[in-house]
Amino acid sequence: MNQTYLTVKDLPVSERPYEKCEKYGAKALSDAELLAVILRTGTRNLRAIDLAVNVLNYSPSYPGLKGLNYLTLKEFTKIKGIGRVKAIELLCLAELTKRMAKEIHKENLKLVTPQSVANYYMQDMRHLTREQVKLLMMDSKNKIIKDILISAGTVNTSLMPIREIFVQALKYEAVNIIVLHNHPSGDPAPSSEDVRVTKRLAEAGKLIGITLMDHIIIGDNRYISLKEHGYF
Repeated sequence: MNQTYLTVKDLPVSERPYEKCEKYGAKALSDAELLAVILRTGTRNLRAIDLAVNVLNYSPSYPGLKGLNYLTLKEFTKIKGIGRVKAIELLCLAELTKRMAKEIHKENLKLVTPQSVANYYMQDMRHLTREQVKLLMMDSKNKIIKDILISAGTVNTSLMPIREIFVQALKYEAVNIIVLHNHPSGDPAPSSEDVRVTKRLAEAGKLIGITLMDHIIIGDNRYISLKEHGYF
């Protein structure tokens, strides 16, 4: 049996995202139209633009484009019209946008200001559903040596292994370090435990000659520098 898969070409010319983009630029396209260009085809009796709308509305917790950062391969394929290939394309699209955002802020990262560091790691960490701790290690001139994932915790609890942080810092001969972790709630306000651990990190660093330059908490497009706020 022949099946007809509707595409963006089935839209009136004035509503076709390809023509609209060509004439007015990509900025003129809605979120659904941009996604329809990526999806290319819909399903039988479902246009690509309508499929795009369904994708954007699928997650009640994270509606819109934000949801693309949270949905898994299995969840994408639960959407009618999204098979394995389209699901993989959407996963790659989400990852590509994160990497593009990091590249934009890459040059400023060498300044090692709280804002430049937060901007660089924001897209990687703001959508995480579990707390993670990252360690950024630098030499005496604040040139970045390496960054590594130290630990992953639960929804609202991070694991801040002080010993492991300094084991890694010594391994890579770091002189200065910055610790980052995320709050899945989106609120970067530090907890009493965050403050306590930060002070312990700073004190331990002084004993072995490694300076804790900052502890940055990443929220949803927000961050807090515990150094800037005078917590240590």
